[in-house]
Amino acid sequence: MAQHRKPEEIAAELQQADVLISQGRSVTDAIRAIGVNSVSCDRWR
Repeated sequence: MAQHRKPEEIAAELQQADVLISQGRSVTDAIRAIGVNSVSCDRWR
C-alpha cells in the first residue's frame, strides 16, 4: 500500500531537498536522501 503524506510533510521534505541541493548535491541525490522517487517529487512540485 502506498504511503500518503500530509501536505505539511511534503512541504518539509521538499524544503529539505532544496537545502541539500543548495549545499551542492545533485537533484537526484537530494531526492534519494529524502526517501522519495523522482516521479513523486515532480508531482509534488
